[in-house]
Amino acid sequence: MNITMTRRAMVWFINTVALLAMACGGTKGGKPAAESGAAGTAGAMKVALLTPGPITDQSWNGGAYSGLMRIKDSLGAAVSHIQTKTPAEFEENFRQYGAQGYTMVIGHGFEFQDAAKRVGPEFPKTIYITTGGNSSGPNIAAMSFAFEDPSYLAGMAAAAVTKTGTVGCIGGTELPPVKSSFAAFTAGALSVNPKIKVVTAFIGNWDDASAGKEQALALIGRGADVIFQNADAAGLGVFQAAKEGKGIWVIGSNADQNNVAPSVTLGSVVIDVPHAFLVMAREVKGGNFQPRVVRLDTKTDVVRWVPNPATLQTIPAAMRARVDSVQQLMKAGTFVLPPAVQPTGAK
Repeated sequence: MNITMTRRAMVWFINTVALLAMACGGTKGGKPAAESGAAGTAGAMKVALLTPGPITDQSWNGGAYSGLMRIKDSLGAAVSHIQTKTPAEFEENFRQYGAQGYTMVIGHGFEFQDAAKRVGPEFPKTIYITTGGNSSGPNIAAMSFAFEDPSYLAGMAAAAVTKTGTVGCIGGTELPPVKSSFAAFTAGALSVNPKIKVVTAFIGNWDDASAGKEQALALIGRGADVIFQNADAAGLGVFQAAKEGKGIWVIGSNADQNNVAPSVTLGSVVIDVPHAFLVMAREVKGGNFQPRVVRLDTKTDVVRWVPNPATLQTIPAAMRARVDSVQQLMKAGTFVLPPAVQPTGAK
């Protein structure tokens, strides 16, 4: 046996396996996914996305990943995605993508803006975008979604269908934009029924569907028969609790969740994240980037209330007309939310 050749073969095999493993990198734990699309093409636009949770949540993170895919398909960009868990990972991955010469890096959430402000100056040729933030810099912009508008409309719908006179809100964590949307939901409900009771709870995370279900059952136990959830993957547990109950309605958030559990979903407070991402990416690719906070509201049709067609008749016709009327006023820019609602943008 030729021992030297055997060792060489072994080295070749080990190196080959290592290269294949690198090419198939995952998206969790701060490890980058392999680039897709036009990866490796000289001069190609390279766009990365950081999400705080799994893209399977059918909500906030899933919408962002759909937006990344739209950029890939429409602009021929090379794309990469990482699911991050901690603020340290936010900064680490912002820096990693900047060092790799990415054209545009998106941190999907209010919580990414501090990391963007710290890392942005180190990589002036990379554009950093955060969603839900309220700060900008020379190569940093924020997209702020006026989630309060459709949340107010959802509150109106909830007040029209409740049988108990109590409705609820369940959030992942107490981020300012989430609290603001719940305040708008409450204001909308009170505009229909000044005596309505609104109970609010936070799960403490965005990923635990079992905890979301437990929190929903707790609110149902307090009399809530309509629950507005804004909890990403954890919010899927709210739908499950509603399906197991009787006469319980859920309002989806961030994406159109009307098909998650059609029989118990009243409607969804929708953010068209894919459209918003594509508009910003086109601006960056065209060399027209302007550092600023971009406010995307009902007038831009990026945020909107989408009733569930399968349960539409549950909402009285008069209330459907009233909700549509208020939404038209919002589109025209003539509807003013109550002073108690302080817009901060979706998370």
